[in-house]
Amino acid sequence: MNWVYQFDQRALKELRKLGREAQLAILEFLDERVATDESPRRFGKPLKADLAGLWRYRVGDYRIVCQLRDHELIVLVVAVGHRRDIYR
Repeated sequence: MNWVYQFDQRALKELRKLGREAQLAILEFLDERVATDESPRRFGKPLKADLAGLWRYRVGDYRIVCQLRDHELIVLVVAVGHRRDIYR
């Protein structure tokens, strides 16, 4: 019962703007941790206030903001970026 991750169009565009090392680190994190575990909540934290209902994962100085769809076992990546810009 593994989870699958998918990128929203906006998040995919943001990922492509990052440097090659950051892209690889983020994809490796999603492949090795989130997609292979029974519960992707183990690796992230829930967001609060305006972003309530979303989860964030930390990969170095970068953040991955996701929506977890329990009934479909999908982690939908809605934003990817540097920690100083991601929550704006």
